[in-house]
Amino acid sequence: MAKAKYELQDGVALVTLNDPATLNAISVEMTDELTGLFARACAEARCIVLTGEGRAFSSGANLASGAPPVAEDGLPDLGAHLEQTFNPFVTRLRDLPIPYVTAVNGAAAGIGCSFALLGDLIVAGESAYFLQAFRRIGLVPDGSATYHLPRMIGRARAMEMMLLGERIPAKQAYEWGLVNRCVADVELLPTAKALALELANGPASLGMIRRLAWSSLDNTWEQQLQAERQTQKHAGRTEDFREGVQAFFQKRPTNFKGA
Repeated sequence: MAKAKYELQDGVALVTLNDPATLNAISVEMTDELTGLFARACAEARCIVLTGEGRAFSSGANLASGAPPVAEDGLPDLGAHLEQTFNPFVTRLRDLPIPYVTAVNGAAAGIGCSFALLGDLIVAGESAYFLQAFRRIGLVPDGSATYHLPRMIGRARAMEMMLLGERIPAKQAYEWGLVNRCVADVELLPTAKALALELANGPASLGMIRRLAWSSLDNTWEQQLQAERQTQKHAGRTEDFREGVQAFFQKRPTNFKGA
């Protein structure tokens, strides 16, 4: 059975983690499937929504998916799967050319929490929660959590999440600024899809905006101003820019094509 599902409608690719028996635990096999589906979405969609099938977004890494690789010293190397599979995937999420929305249902734990929180827009159902569970099994946060959490909610709250390993309910996550929306569970997918459709109907520059925002986390002032300068040059040569200007002067709604 496929570990992820794909649907395309109105320019929005809906990707669903599809291993409900494990609460959508993340395995190498699932991540390989996701890599292919996200590549497909980038080729034929203008926005991506990621959610989980069943009662959870993701329970974290699938600890029952096989023994870890063995290092040259004969000891297990739990970092090998990060290097080979998971780190390239979360880097792909960061570098997507189109907007990325997450619809978080139930648990978003471990590396599944990272997949959820890398969304450009993050919608959480009321029953959702976010959990850095690594301390419970003697590991460290991964999937970029130690990078993005302090930048999202500050060092103190990030430390609290990672060191205490407590659940952060959806309402608290919203109050902390960890998510963009907290909605009733029945409204989760409709809300996420509506936001995604708004993005899918937007100009090609939305993809440029998301990448500028990510680059700002590491760039100096001078580097970011130069990135804005170069990206504005590119944006100004798109068909969508010409359409936007024409619509403005003609006092009519825009009809962006994402190009």
